[in-house]
Amino acid sequence: MNRFGEMHCSIARAVGVLAEPWTPLILRDLFLGVRRFDDLAEDLGISRNLLTRRLEHLVASGVVGRRPYQERPVRHEYVLTESGREVVPALMMLMAWGDRWSTPPGGPPALLVHSCGERFTPVPTCPHCGGEANAETVTVVGGPGAAQGPGTMVLAAPGPSGQGGGRASGPGPERG
Repeated sequence: MNRFGEMHCSIARAVGVLAEPWTPLILRDLFLGVRRFDDLAEDLGISRNLLTRRLEHLVASGVVGRRPYQERPVRHEYVLTESGREVVPALMMLMAWGDRWSTPPGGPPALLVHSCGERFTPVPTCPHCGGEANAETVTVVGGPGAAQGPGTMVLAAPGPSGQGGGRASGPGPERG
């Protein structure tokens, strides 16, 4: 495991599993139904050695499952596990950011269609009030697992009430 997996931070630990540059693309392809090793290698243009290492890591992390589809020789297909399927909304958010800030020539290469039949751009919302959740509307406070350690100093710092989460987030620098 890399250093991110040792940090006492959910984002750092997720980065340790998911943030290698090829990983989101592998997960995207699995979500889209590309499941066989040769098909993944061809679609992504990734070396077989690198794809093998990434898939082994994702299987070991419980994000991807492997199941045989042929016995002689044994060949496997790869599928998203429950953990992997829960990453899909984050991939959609990354896609929406790319569509807005880094669109390829000709426009977005894919569109999202909800089960209701309508196209949409994902927007994180509060499950309580339905309001948009973004850098201007969300405050971060220390949770039950806040602890002093690399990458978590801000959340573990004593706040006004003496508990973790001494620094809150909110409106940040202007973006242009």
